[in-house]
Amino acid sequence: MTTHSSATARQQTSHVNRTTRTATIMNALKQRAQAVLNDESLDDQSRAILRHALEQNDPWLAELVRREDADEDDSSRRKVEALADIICGAGDQPAAALFVLMGTMQNSADPEAMANTVKHFAFTRCGEFNVFGMVDAQIAVVEGELLARMS
Repeated sequence: MTTHSSATARQQTSHVNRTTRTATIMNALKQRAQAVLNDESLDDQSRAILRHALEQNDPWLAELVRREDADEDDSSRRKVEALADIICGAGDQPAAALFVLMGTMQNSADPEAMANTVKHFAFTRCGEFNVFGMVDAQIAVVEGELLARMS
């Protein structure tokens, strides 16, 4: 029988390495689940379901944590939109809304992503509420630059 030298032996991942990786992933999942449970905005029913899944090592634990994270992101986005409307709109509460927004950003799991979301909504809302004022301001800047070059 001939041996083909172009064939390479498949390296096997040891059982120990797979077990270690699985344990690391499970520990991270359990830590994230615990963090979600500690979130005071989580309703009692969701908290009970998540706690039970965590205690029973339920195979759906990862999905439950992912859904709660998605709900939290959606809730934060709606909150940022509402605050941007108040801040950019004509009203008597923009300072209070800004104060709440700063607290929301400070307590966010990812403040940098939250800041980018805030910038996007604030620019969009301010533009919608004051598009002509923004255009007039830009015209004044361009006009000033053009006239300065001509002098």
